[in-house]
Amino acid sequence: MKKIFIIYVLCLLFPNITKAKEQPNIIFILIDDQRFDFLSFLDHPWIKTPNVDALAENGMYFNNAFVTTSLCSPSRASILTGQYLHGHQVKDNDTPLPVDLLTFPQEIKKAGYRTAFIGKWHMGGGNDSPRPGFDHWVSFKGQGEYFDPNLNVDGNKVKKEGYITDVLTKYATDFIKDNKDSKTPYFLYLSHKAVHEPFTPAPRHKDKYKGLKIPRPETFADTEENYKGKPLWLARERDGWAGVDRDYTVGNLKNFDNLFQLYSEAMLSVDESVGSVVHTLDSLGELENTVIIYFSDNGFLMGEHGLIDKRVMYEESIRVPCFVHWPKVIRKPERRDEMVLNIDIGSTILELAGCKIPSCMHGASFAKIIKGDPMKWRDDFLYEYTIDPASMQTPTIIGLRTKKYSYMTYPGVWDNSELYDLEKDPQQKNNLLGDIVFGKTYGTFLQQVQKQNPEMWKILKSLDDRLCELMIEVKGSR
Repeated sequence: MKKIFIIYVLCLLFPNITKAKEQPNIIFILIDDQRFDFLSFLDHPWIKTPNVDALAENGMYFNNAFVTTSLCSPSRASILTGQYLHGHQVKDNDTPLPVDLLTFPQEIKKAGYRTAFIGKWHMGGGNDSPRPGFDHWVSFKGQGEYFDPNLNVDGNKVKKEGYITDVLTKYATDFIKDNKDSKTPYFLYLSHKAVHEPFTPAPRHKDKYKGLKIPRPETFADTEENYKGKPLWLARERDGWAGVDRDYTVGNLKNFDNLFQLYSEAMLSVDESVGSVVHTLDSLGELENTVIIYFSDNGFLMGEHGLIDKRVMYEESIRVPCFVHWPKVIRKPERRDEMVLNIDIGSTILELAGCKIPSCMHGASFAKIIKGDPMKWRDDFLYEYTIDPASMQTPTIIGLRTKKYSYMTYPGVWDNSELYDLEKDPQQKNNLLGDIVFGKTYGTFLQQVQKQNPEMWKILKSLDDRLCELMIEVKGSR
């Protein structure tokens, strides 16, 4: 009885002692430019990802995971801050994340976690110095190098020999081992450079997919039928840097197939990295109570609509792979259909760590979904992309994605908006606004739709109203 009383008093005096024991270790793995379907457990026709599959198949996989802006730095800023693009203002790949913005690692650190960032930061490409919220820092300037990278390790300049994915993985597994006997929980943010262009596989994986022939999607062809009803800028982008008719000799590429052969081969080291992290956790007996969240900073097009790369609001660009592996809580494999977003990651990790979620975050925590508790969830989300000075082919985009519709507008561009019924047209071939003649008479695009197609206007008006409402909710502007 005396012992129980002493323990009770200690818990009152030192609540963090009991809290630390309840807090799981958390690892967030971010892949660069990974398509939503590039996992072999999803029955992909050629890619092999056995290590990632082992986690995804035994965790909670989200069928509808998206980014709210499909470009590296803006999406990474959304992950860290939980805010839409208009909130954090990182609109391109050169803008630094404002130092006064609150990020979730800062909050989780306050809750007693030991924190580490290992990998690609990218927001403010000329600066690789440690950022607030991390006890341990390993990063590089901009895109970094695939081989023998120059790193900033806790403020010190270090050059490491080897392939970047392997180098980052070694730092990550060392961090896990260094914390094995600690009574303090840890949070590890492992942010890979792979699979970013120029796609460069590890030497051991070179030519693993040699001779690969990529199936052309139905929207690949350069035909009048394919571009019917589409905005003019889309066809014009076809022979630009982000189009399928680009100059493949730049970067010593051979052709479209060769580009995605290298992309696929670069994925192999990412899969091995996940395997190394899991093996390390398992060998230390920590896999059971470690939350692993797997995500990508944006999707990637493989010829859909004549495009390569991301930025646009088409499904292949905004969809990403996402799953959570936590054996202690997720006892059996599960697929979920909720729309989870990059802006939800921070809130979710904070709730899992027992932290309060800051009111400045636009996203929502899906921690209750992970734990199997009922909760009301979103039916739509906002998409934002601001024209990038380094890639002027893609215009500014403001859009709304609901469960049924994808609605895209292009502010400042004299061109048609796009609307797709995803239930009837998942490949987004038929723009429901493609027949609207816009610009020849006075009035907004919405007014032109009302005049020319009153029935379509009813659908469009409700979507446009919801888009405006959502912008107001998150203090944006349109």
